[in-house]
Amino acid sequence: DGGAHVGTVCDASFPTFMLTHWARDRRRGPKLPLEWIIARQTRENAHYMGLHDRGEIAVGRLADINVIDFARLKLKRPEIRRDLPAGGRRLFQEAEGYVATIKAGVPIIRDDRPTGATPGRLLRRGRLAA
Repeated sequence: DGGAHVGTVCDASFPTFMLTHWARDRRRGPKLPLEWIIARQTRENAHYMGLHDRGEIAVGRLADINVIDFARLKLKRPEIRRDLPAGGRRLFQEAEGYVATIKAGVPIIRDDRPTGATPGRLLRRGRLAA
């Protein structure tokens, strides 16, 4: 929870790093299969968190979808932003190559930019929060 503690790094760039470094760009040693990484970032992570109706595209499942341009996928340089209360700072890092992110059928990212839509709902322990 990097946001609540601010001095703590919340490395939200890690999923993109996994895809770019380990599946595409690694030079020394074997690369990891793209489908292996995606399964761990989606289905296996959802099931671990108790979200058994998510994490894979299948009939009857809730699907949130990232459409990526794998060849163009990259992380930009990290930067410090001072946009937290009382001038607090945080580490921020953007990525390129996310063609679309779709949550509950609603695009929330288009061509690397947020659309402003917020269709998601808060979950606690695998259930919708009250």
